[in-house]
Amino acid sequence: MREETRRWIAADKRHAWHPFTAQGEWTDPGHEPLVIVRGEGPWLWDSEGRRYLDGNSSIWTNIHGHAHPAINAAITAQLDAIAHSSYLGFANPRASELAGRLCGFFPDGTLERVFFSDDGSTAVEVAMKMSLQFRMQTGEPERTRFAAFVNGYHGDTMGAAALGGVDRFFERFRRFGPGVDFVETVAQLDPANLNAVVIEPLIQGVNEMRPWPDGMLAELRDWCDRHDVLLILDEVMTGFGRTGTMFACQQEEVIPDFLCLAKGLSGGYLPLGATLTTGRIYDAFLGGPEQAFYYGHSFTANPLACAAALASLGLFESEQTLERLPAKVEHLGRLLADLARDHEEVVEVRQRGLITGIELREGLGLSVCLKAREHGLLTRPIRDTVVLMPPLCVGMGELELAVGAIRKALAEA
Repeated sequence: MREETRRWIAADKRHAWHPFTAQGEWTDPGHEPLVIVRGEGPWLWDSEGRRYLDGNSSIWTNIHGHAHPAINAAITAQLDAIAHSSYLGFANPRASELAGRLCGFFPDGTLERVFFSDDGSTAVEVAMKMSLQFRMQTGEPERTRFAAFVNGYHGDTMGAAALGGVDRFFERFRRFGPGVDFVETVAQLDPANLNAVVIEPLIQGVNEMRPWPDGMLAELRDWCDRHDVLLILDEVMTGFGRTGTMFACQQEEVIPDFLCLAKGLSGGYLPLGATLTTGRIYDAFLGGPEQAFYYGHSFTANPLACAAALASLGLFESEQTLERLPAKVEHLGRLLADLARDHEEVVEVRQRGLITGIELREGLGLSVCLKAREHGLLTRPIRDTVVLMPPLCVGMGELELAVGAIRKALAEA
């Protein structure tokens, strides 16, 4: 091991605290973490010079690949002008342009306003607080309850954690947040004093990549309309082409009252969250200071992140990202079908676009992911489900490498 790698790992184990990580195992002297130092396209390199395909898009964020010249240039140009200025009482060009671009994906008179924040969890927090204050300012202060779906995941800040349906992450914190009803189907929803329903459209992420039945999202929108319940869509994972369309909700022609975005919003380059909402919601906040939405972050609408996001949206057009996806999705589906046919250790394959969960026999998830590293694939499991969610720029041969690495790892594990 190189001396600089040893130095970085020693400092990490002495001072750092990693998310969703058992620190006792991480700091064990026998554990050698990978130190990622470089990326290009769908590839990553560690400090020892080993190359890996970025099999989970750097925790579901990267869209067009690492070190993309267009995004790099946009960030550099913005950096030459200004890196950051307050969005509290001021505007900046990149945020103005980005708000317009995001609203432009939806029909006029629907999602008209964008509130920027820092990440997916805060984008959900914004929707929660806005929806509650909306009820207070429209004569329905008693409508304070939320509904969420069992095994859903919506972030880790306190409000978002209350919506989390994964007990091992959130059970100890739910009592500190708002009242939430957890359901498995639309039929189980109770409209009494219900403010809003929150869902990950088309597919749940942390629930081992489990798709919803076709038509379920449209059914939920119809139910919300009939009972005047607000619909919050958490597209932090599914947004920006992951499911095959720019946003998952477009596949069932559903427009929510709140659309929460992050991760791929900046192309996976910089922290940036956005909550889109309707004119109806916005109008309830017009007036004097007593009706203002007192919420925000120091780096809200950061110009560097907004510049990256605009460049990323431009690449969807110049590189025809969405138009090239169907062939990749189909090819990946064939590769996964062959994998499942050839290996009895594969319990089930679940796929929406380029989002894939490969459920393995109990106890194999982590060992297969670790073995796959030796064959050039970097990803991680959710329990025993191997997540395969590469950047959208991935090529056919790279998809074959990814599934081939899992195939080899299964044989060895």
